[in-house]
Amino acid sequence: MQMHIKKLNVVGCILYIAAHPDDENTRLIAYLANEVLVQTAYLSLTRGDGGQNLIGPELNEALGVIRTQELLQARQADGSKQFFSRAKDFGFSKNPDETFKIWNKEHLLSDVVWIIRKFRPDIIITSFSTEPGTTHGHHTASAILAHEAFDAAADKTRFPEQLVYVDVWQPKRLLWNTSAFVFQHENYTTENKIKLDVGAFNPFLAKSYGEVAAESRSKHRSQGMGMGTTRGEAFEYLHAEKGHVPKKGIFEDIDLSWNRVEGASALTGIFNEAFHQYNPANPAVSADILLKAKDILESLPDSYWKQVKLNELQEVIRNCLGMYMEAATAASTACPGETIKIKIQIINRSKVPVELKKISYSHTHNETSYSLPLKYDIDKFINYDLPIPDDMPYSEPYWLKNQSSRGMFHIGEQHLIGSPKIHRPYRLITP
Repeated sequence: MQMHIKKLNVVGCILYIAAHPDDENTRLIAYLANEVLVQTAYLSLTRGDGGQNLIGPELNEALGVIRTQELLQARQADGSKQFFSRAKDFGFSKNPDETFKIWNKEHLLSDVVWIIRKFRPDIIITSFSTEPGTTHGHHTASAILAHEAFDAAADKTRFPEQLVYVDVWQPKRLLWNTSAFVFQHENYTTENKIKLDVGAFNPFLAKSYGEVAAESRSKHRSQGMGMGTTRGEAFEYLHAEKGHVPKKGIFEDIDLSWNRVEGASALTGIFNEAFHQYNPANPAVSADILLKAKDILESLPDSYWKQVKLNELQEVIRNCLGMYMEAATAASTACPGETIKIKIQIINRSKVPVELKKISYSHTHNETSYSLPLKYDIDKFINYDLPIPDDMPYSEPYWLKNQSSRGMFHIGEQHLIGSPKIHRPYRLITP
């Protein structure tokens, strides 16, 4: 919890880009997400649906669903986020030219630009080189797309239809992670590389980043990617490919503080105070100062960082209060036009006064107001009959809804592109 309070004072993003599930450098990602505490995400162009399956008979689209879930589990383990493009993993490709004959390059460039504009990374890191002939064609294509998207994301004439939802964005630099990873043949430790020790021990997690990385990598069960843990110093090497070449570390000239958000500088001191006053034996004592920060955040003009940090802060407050919320139903399935019975359990496991104000149900847009005090350690149960609209679509992975081509999924809604989750109509949201 204390680490998450500390992260509230870090205002920065990094996006790691490669081609498949398992192409990501979990040790570097774990270090960035938990040591540097920047928003960290992995963009896998494909869902790995062209590979083999070591845990069951599922192949192709069904395997892609499994590997999507494995990547989400991996990101939960290493503390980062996950994105995808519309590319299908059609199997081994010898070079990027062959790859782009099957993938629609312009559509995939649009996807990468969209994710950059939405996530707004200060730094992009690629796993592979743009030089053909050294690795799988999908790998090289992922680096080529990252390089082109680095510039296109800042150009309002490129994919202007996206600007209804997002603004243009220019990352500060693009780095190639040249460590001894898959198919990296060159001397990756030359003097012109940035050297980063990512083997540190995290006292909040009681693990080294080598241990965190092993847990993350081992989530790729359908690929048999389990690996042993490592401890002690471990170096990653990065080569500056685009943008300003740093001399003093990858974050040179990048402000990771609240000073980059207009009117938010006071939050630095408040979050520092919350961090130093945190009591693991009674985390609820942090609630007052965190609620003060929430008031300041909510008063700021709308911005990307306001929403990101407000979401983080609300999660920290809920955890400090020991809030437990669950919505359950005995029904395993429900059809349009039916009604399902929902049982909601809420408990406040702190002595801080809390009141339930509202429960809303996504997709059905149902909402119920309450004025229900939640007393210390007393379960509250709410029974609710949730009607399923007659026009509610059936649950299915959104990228499989439309007919796909050999190389591309077809997704009709812009806001879904990049999303890792299988959208289910009957999710419940409790504040």
